[in-house]
Amino acid sequence: MAKPTLLIADIGGTNARFALADAKAPGFSREQTLQCADFPSVEGAIQHYLKQVRAAAPSVICLAAAGPVVDQHISVTNNHWALAVDDLSDAFSTDAVRLMNDFEAIAYSIPALSGDDCLAVGLPDPEPLPEGDFTVAIVGPGTGLGSVGLRRYNDALIPIASEASHGGFAPETRVQLDVLVALREQFDRVSSERVVSGSGLENIFWALGQIHGDKLPKLSAPQIFAAAGKSDEHAAEAVALFFEVLGQFAGDFALAISANDGVYIGGGIVRRYPEMFANSRFRSGFEGKGRHRSILERIPTQLIMHPQPGLLGASCVAQAMAADL
Repeated sequence: MAKPTLLIADIGGTNARFALADAKAPGFSREQTLQCADFPSVEGAIQHYLKQVRAAAPSVICLAAAGPVVDQHISVTNNHWALAVDDLSDAFSTDAVRLMNDFEAIAYSIPALSGDDCLAVGLPDPEPLPEGDFTVAIVGPGTGLGSVGLRRYNDALIPIASEASHGGFAPETRVQLDVLVALREQFDRVSSERVVSGSGLENIFWALGQIHGDKLPKLSAPQIFAAAGKSDEHAAEAVALFFEVLGQFAGDFALAISANDGVYIGGGIVRRYPEMFANSRFRSGFEGKGRHRSILERIPTQLIMHPQPGLLGASCVAQAMAADL
């Protein structure tokens, strides 16, 4: 019997990363990154990828993408692709098709991560996840701010979908309040995502310039991080505030879903700057919950260092789908 082809992908606004999952264990191989703009549809990109890696038509398709799943469809944020289970099933003659939000895929990767795949930040030191039931949270700034929970209950993994990042930004210091007031000049409503994301860091940098009465240059998020690394005081203040508010948001989300077994930070932004993150006020923002501080102090926080947790999570789901064929 021919070895089944398990196609997985992690699709963003610009790039689509395709790979083949292992049917026996979590993991993937033959990874390739394609530019979404080069293909009119995801089906065309898949055909190109399969030809490039000389793979047979897939018997299982598991795609993670940046956007909510609505009625088995995903309209990918920031590109022209529209993913639909029925279209993929028809195009590749398989009923084993699954669409997931990109952070849902990261959530499924958590049990498959090794100790080397994560960087502990603050105390307490993390321990392996319990053999039985557990609940963890995953948050991460990128183009937007992702947030999802993962619960294992009676041996079943249950993702907890969330749009928590679109809740209102709640300042906890005078400077944060001043940032909120400044940003209200730009936005009718200031959500957490407006300050904890790539564009959010740019918003913070702009707002601090307004607060201090300084005319600051317009910098991108990578430029702000680079300037902070060179001891630019304005950029350093913006990055410090960014990590502090990320901690506050992560702590709020952990309380909301009772993620007492751990909080994981994903997304590409923080992974690029692990030293800055480890030495930031993230943990103080995370723990500063007044009467519930003692709960947060017991929850370990870790930065996901695995380069492709979305593909890893998709591979875990594809493996389970293949076992049901």
